[in-house]
Amino acid sequence: MTGLVPPPRFGTARFATYVPDPRRPSQSEAVHTLSGFATGLEPGQGAGRAGRRRWFGARPAAATPKGPRGVYLDGGYGVGKTHLLAALWHAAPVPPEQKAFCTFVELTHLAGALGFQETVRRLSGHRLLCIDEFELDDPGDTVLVSSLLGRLADAGVALAATSNTLPDRLGEGRFAAADFLREIQGLAARFRTVRIDGEDHRHRGLPTAPPPPTAEQVTTTAHATAGARLDDFPRLLAQLSGSHPSGYGTLTEGVSAVCLTGVRPVLDQATALRLVVLADRLYDRETPVLAAGEPLDHVFGTDMLHGGYRKKYLRAISRLTALAGEGQALLDRGDRGDRGTAAATD
Repeated sequence: MTGLVPPPRFGTARFATYVPDPRRPSQSEAVHTLSGFATGLEPGQGAGRAGRRRWFGARPAAATPKGPRGVYLDGGYGVGKTHLLAALWHAAPVPPEQKAFCTFVELTHLAGALGFQETVRRLSGHRLLCIDEFELDDPGDTVLVSSLLGRLADAGVALAATSNTLPDRLGEGRFAAADFLREIQGLAARFRTVRIDGEDHRHRGLPTAPPPPTAEQVTTTAHATAGARLDDFPRLLAQLSGSHPSGYGTLTEGVSAVCLTGVRPVLDQATALRLVVLADRLYDRETPVLAAGEPLDHVFGTDMLHGGYRKKYLRAISRLTALAGEGQALLDRGDRGDRGTAAATD
């Protein structure tokens, strides 16, 4: 529970540090909407007290017609949704222990670890719950999250989420979403959707992953970089298969860079989804990736990029490409002879 805070990459994210693209008015509108949402969380109110909280800076809830009691940021990859969600968390005028920030996967893992009732009890005492990367991958998640958010909303917890999918289309292409339409529509009804248009800022100036270095360059850089981790790609994937995704954040603790050899396309769906989770954790922790073999933007096969998990894979490619650019800087420093203390681990 104490770890439900914005990750290091977004530890300093604020509305003032988000730079809207003047060509995309929806970005400025999103800042305005979220600023009003944060202002509406007036300090000193207890969770669940009806008639006093303000939503989007509007009239008191008791005088406002019934409708969405949360905000849902919908947009493409790299338009700053996570930055704005973290900025909302920081701007909310409530104590840190009364607001939580997590990814959708972390939320479902929390419910699995604590149990449904205990998760409801713990989070019901919060004023704000921010959920990043909201997705529904299976019917179990649909029912779980629908019930959980319903209970929290009834307790007066403000909800905010980001996703690459409109709330009424969650689960589409992954399972028989029509069979769970009531739950999906119930989720959608709890949010006011805010669309954010724009280009992927992570790819501005870096449209594709940089050319992969040689295995020798990766190995040399790993041994010259304090805190770097050196792994053979197939071996890393095998290690991930033996660990629950909820523990991938722990695997990255204290790792200054991930150096990989033998990168090749992943053809197994379960393995690919585990790699998506690892990519998210590395991106959250600003961990550079230096990889020899296939370029990181080719790591997911064509069939996967056209399947039901397409958006997950595209997000992972966007983030891995950004991390590969940061990894290239390590290689450049090594080529200049600017090296740290050798502390690579295998």
